[in-house]
Amino acid sequence: MNPKDLKQAYRSLLETDDGIKVLRDLEHRFGLHRTSYVPNSDETIFREGQRDVVLFLRSTLKDQKKE
Repeated sequence: MNPKDLKQAYRSLLETDDGIKVLRDLEHRFGLHRTSYVPNSDETIFREGQRDVVLFLRSTLKDQKKE
């Protein structure tokens, strides 16, 4: 599967009603709208990794609007 087809697969999934619900849950669950910093640097890195996955999913949807 080429990158363009893969992006389309993400979009097709995430733009459904269930996909929107799941993405909102991931945003809440993995702290998209709050700081990932905690005094333990390992935990901060872990939280930031979780948050980065949600940011990637959202960016996939935003890329569609640019095309």
